[in-house]
Amino acid sequence: MKKSAPEPALETGVHSISDRTLRAFYGYQMKRTFNAIQSDLNRTLKPFDLRMLTYTALVLVVDNPGLSQAQLAEAMDIERPNLVVIVDELERRELIIRDRLPKDRRAYALKATLAGRRLYEKSVAAVSAHEKAFLQGVDAEAFAVAMNVMQRVEKNRQRQS
Repeated sequence: MKKSAPEPALETGVHSISDRTLRAFYGYQMKRTFNAIQSDLNRTLKPFDLRMLTYTALVLVVDNPGLSQAQLAEAMDIERPNLVVIVDELERRELIIRDRLPKDRRAYALKATLAGRRLYEKSVAAVSAHEKAFLQGVDAEAFAVAMNVMQRVEKNRQRQS
C-alpha cells in the first residue's frame, strides 16, 4: 500500500488580518463599537458592584417607580425568567423593593430604596463621564445623526417583529 504524500505545511503567522469587507456593514461596526464601549463601561461600573444589566434595571426602576417586573423585562428587552435573577440581586443588595400589586397579587411593583437612589446618582454620574470620554471629538450634530440612525434601526426591527 502506497503512503500518500504529506499535506504541504500551511504558512502560519498571518501578519495582518483585513476586516475591510465586514467594516462596510453597519451592524459589524456597531458591534465593534459596542465591544469597546462595553469593556470600558464594565470597568466604570465595577466599583459600584454593578454590571450593565443590573445598572440598566436600577436606572429604569429609579426613573419609573412602581413599574412591574413584566414592564421592566419589556423595557430591557429580555425574557422575564432572566429578569428574576437581576431583580433578586438588586433586592438582596437592598437597592430595590418589590411590593405586591393590590389588583394583581401575582405581580410586583418595583421601587428603589434610599440606598438604590444613592447608588443610582453615583453610577449615573460615572457612566455620564464614561460616555463623555468616549464621545470626545464627536460634535453634537454628528452625535444626533448617529443616535437617529440607531433609533431608526431599532424601529425597523420592531416593525419586522
